[in-house]
Amino acid sequence: MPLGNRPQPGLPPPGYPPPGGYRPSGYPPPRPAAAVPPAVPPQSPPPRPAAGGPGSPWWSDALGDPWRDPAAPAAVVIRGAPAPAPADESGTGRRTRGLGLVFVISLVTALLAGSLGGTLGYVFANRGGAGSRTVLGGPQNPGAAATRPPDSLAGVVRKVAPSVVTVKVRTDGGTSLGSGFIVSADGYLVTNDHVVDGLRGDATVTFTDDTSVTASLVGVDQQSDIAVLKVARTGLSPVEFGDSDQVAVGDPVLAFGSPLALANTVTYGIVSALDRAIEADEPGGPSRYYAAIQTDAAVNHGNSGGPLVDSAGRIIGINSVIKSLAADSEQAGNIGLAFAIPINQARRVAQDIIDTGHARRTVIGATAQASYTSPNGGVQLATVEAGGPAQRAGLRPGDVLLKINNVPLEEPTDLIALVRKYAPGAQVTLRYQRGGTAATAQVTLGADNN
Repeated sequence: MPLGNRPQPGLPPPGYPPPGGYRPSGYPPPRPAAAVPPAVPPQSPPPRPAAGGPGSPWWSDALGDPWRDPAAPAAVVIRGAPAPAPADESGTGRRTRGLGLVFVISLVTALLAGSLGGTLGYVFANRGGAGSRTVLGGPQNPGAAATRPPDSLAGVVRKVAPSVVTVKVRTDGGTSLGSGFIVSADGYLVTNDHVVDGLRGDATVTFTDDTSVTASLVGVDQQSDIAVLKVARTGLSPVEFGDSDQVAVGDPVLAFGSPLALANTVTYGIVSALDRAIEADEPGGPSRYYAAIQTDAAVNHGNSGGPLVDSAGRIIGINSVIKSLAADSEQAGNIGLAFAIPINQARRVAQDIIDTGHARRTVIGATAQASYTSPNGGVQLATVEAGGPAQRAGLRPGDVLLKINNVPLEEPTDLIALVRKYAPGAQVTLRYQRGGTAATAQVTLGADNN
């Protein structure tokens, strides 16, 4: 029993004066004597628990304590404690309560963890996290990007690519690689003569689906730089031919091929110029002449023989040579100056090769003076073939040819290249000078079958 519930021996209970008149400061003054109540017949006191017995808050001599308050009742009422619940002999109740407590604790923990995670995520997103990042670009429409009409660049590539091939040739010097294109469903292909020059055996042709077949050489025209191959396959997708005479400077073009052995490459550019007279030759090799289509589309080694197509996917030229600042042709690379054989000329030559095994060359029936120079340009005729196209048109040796179909002539090779642009039998207009007098002649071009 705590000491605070029982007075210490020799000390008065709190609130009462000590014996002998001692009164600490602050204690209240003595109370006046209480009035004596009228006599009441004695009654039997209610039973009380034995002093010091079980459940009694008093010590054994509590009622005889001289310090007890006379006004306190003689009996102390003790409230009965609630009866304990019967014990669960099986222990099931304790286990159920234990599992319930575990469930409640787990649920509360999960809720607290989720709340904490959400709070931290929100704070992170708004203090330099994902929510504060700069969003690049505007709203996107994936459907628009996936829709490519046939006349788009991607649509043109999809149309032309199945008609393009890579050509590999074994020569005495190693392996030569170039490009080509299909011109008929039954297996005829066209490429440059310089791609197959020195061919030993058959060439190998690889299609855009990575299948390869051998190809035999049908024929070549070295001066036109055209070669025709044949593969034993049918059902191929030939190119669509355009009209190179209708091409204009500024037209968009695509160049297909295998530059530097990178198959199925496509580059884009424009037509930079027309009727560029080209005389292409190699040491010990033939001279090749054509009035080229100039383009700034990237063309490199390996593009030779590949098609140059317009914005509708129609072939207008064959990529053949490039201009470079490199002294060594093997080190030459694209600088935006590439030249293609006009397809009207190439198609005519290829058709002759397929039909007859060799090509006709267009001629004017005259030769030019290599030593002639003039500040006004022009090409001076050295000889005129008797009965040839030039003589029939009234031209003579010594005449200075200034233009052919309004294209200026500067060098003797210009005359050869521009004449071969046209088919035998075509009529061209020549402007010339004779003795300082300007004149015009209509010439019907002929053919040289040699």
